[in-house]
Amino acid sequence: MLVCSSGSSTSLLVKKMQEAAAKKGIDDVEIFAASQADAKAHYDDVDVLLLGPQVRYLYNELKKSLEGKKLAIDVINSRDYGMMNGEVVLDRALKLIEGKN
Repeated sequence: MLVCSSGSSTSLLVKKMQEAAAKKGIDDVEIFAASQADAKAHYDDVDVLLLGPQVRYLYNELKKSLEGKKLAIDVINSRDYGMMNGEVVLDRALKLIEGKN
């Protein structure tokens, strides 16, 4: 799950990540965007929460409040976000999934 203020700016990156996943033959991932207000409803259903750079200020608060849940959290690199580099962000998400187990 990608999270930003309204969920709209991350929607384009979601599309790029889905395209990157398809190119890699990865079809068992669900990638979606949510606003910071709606994200809470998905905390129990996702493996990775990636924050858009514009909401990076939420990181410490979320990291603390989500402690104990099986959910990796990180902030999307500003450059990768700005370039809408779906492949790099997908790879980061996959590494977070691997590392959390």
